[in-house]
Amino acid sequence: MLRFAASPTGDMLISELRVAILNYLLAQQRTEGFIIRIDDTDKASNIEGKDTEIMQILEKFALIHESVFHQSEHLHMHQTLAIKLLEEGKAFVCTCTQSPLTDTPYSGRCYDVDKSEHAKLKESGTPFVIRIKKPATDSVYQDYIQGNINTTANDIDSFIILNTDGTPTPIFASACDDMLSGITMLIREESNLLDTVRQIHIKTQLGFDAEIRYAHIPALNADKEIPTVKSLFEQGFIPDAIINYLLLLANEKVPQEIFTLPETIEWFKLDEMSTSTLTFDLEKLRFINREHLRRMDDKQLSSLFGFADADIGKLAKLYLEEASTTTELEAKINPIFVDKNFEGPWANQMRTMETLVQDAPMFAEYEAFEAYVIKESGLTGKNFFIPLRLLLTGAEHGPELSDIYPLIKSYLLEIAS
Repeated sequence: MLRFAASPTGDMLISELRVAILNYLLAQQRTEGFIIRIDDTDKASNIEGKDTEIMQILEKFALIHESVFHQSEHLHMHQTLAIKLLEEGKAFVCTCTQSPLTDTPYSGRCYDVDKSEHAKLKESGTPFVIRIKKPATDSVYQDYIQGNINTTANDIDSFIILNTDGTPTPIFASACDDMLSGITMLIREESNLLDTVRQIHIKTQLGFDAEIRYAHIPALNADKEIPTVKSLFEQGFIPDAIINYLLLLANEKVPQEIFTLPETIEWFKLDEMSTSTLTFDLEKLRFINREHLRRMDDKQLSSLFGFADADIGKLAKLYLEEASTTTELEAKINPIFVDKNFEGPWANQMRTMETLVQDAPMFAEYEAFEAYVIKESGLTGKNFFIPLRLLLTGAEHGPELSDIYPLIKSYLLEIAS
């Protein structure tokens, strides 16, 4: 079983999506289940609706999952397991000034407080946390990508597992839920290496002996900041292209540059992933996005602009020489179908052509249409071509009108107005 965990505390980052895709991909290859977990234990930081947004994003990328649950549903189990460690002498109550999990080393002041103090502190109302005791010896585990990970007992330290309000810390809740969900392997970013070691310590102390394999992939950096998935959608990038780019970015050996997720399942190898820090390159993503748009079914492409017409899909593809995203294509397609601007230096010529087009017979070929308009208007040269292009496309520049005309001729009366 593999999983993807996301916190409903902000927009999903492209780096988080990469982790989700890789875990899903490996689940497909291993013919194991894939589940989604919403890490919502930090109630103060949760943003209403973000959990729904996370699921909608995963649906757009067709990351099919067996189940989804909110971590807060397991609160009682987290508390029970923390108390179990306390009762077994593997954890201790601590009244020291509270500090975040990452503040190490712990002073050790409460390390030897007897577990009987737990009940007394609850009765007195004195704030306290529960900390797990650090391991007695150094440890090592085998990471699928990073190799042997050696960690000292002081690196792991005696960290908090239950907060003063009785809620679990994210690291403890995650370790418990991975046990409860039967997770067998996890892919995560290398920034989580220490968290992984601590989670292994938690599971060991709880007596969990089933093996969970870990693969820590290089971090994804960007020149400015890691973009959110929402921002990429707003810019007009499509799911297939985003998946393609993220998997291409991480792999040193691929059979072809442009591919889809189902195709990747056949050849992807986790041990061929790059071990170097990766940089998000927007221009490369633009290239890949353009290629996926070029390969998209024409009718399906037209639906992105409100049509169900293969000709409009073909029309959009004419503009892929100068556009790379659906947003940019929309900026090219929309002006064709809106009311034209009959002001400016070409207004008179456009008005003349508008009347002719409205009264003209249907011409199958552009050459016959062009000859008719020239003959009836008496216009030639730039007095003909520029206003005609403005009338038909709303722009002075673009693909050849001879290529555009066959694709818009059935809409001509609507367009030329």
